[in-house]
Amino acid sequence: MATIKGSEKKEKLLTQLKTIKGHIGGIEKMIEDDKECTELLIQILAIKSSINKVGLSLIKDNACQCILESIDEGEEIEYTINEVVTAALKFSK
Repeated sequence: MATIKGSEKKEKLLTQLKTIKGHIGGIEKMIEDDKECTELLIQILAIKSSINKVGLSLIKDNACQCILESIDEGEEIEYTINEVVTAALKFSK
């Protein structure tokens, strides 16, 4: 499987993950401050959305990179596509 290539992509992903980490810290503080459950759920939904964006970005990059590498190396494309689809399906569960 592929790795994250390119410093720009890595930085973007790391920034997104740091933002998610900050949101989680915010939720912890909200719980300590006895905030309403609906406010907590709104923040949790924002985190879920952010996690999905990170995951979809990784799926896209992984698919492109794996398929291109298979073509370059003359490997079986069907096997690679199957691996990529399997990874995407696991993420979607």
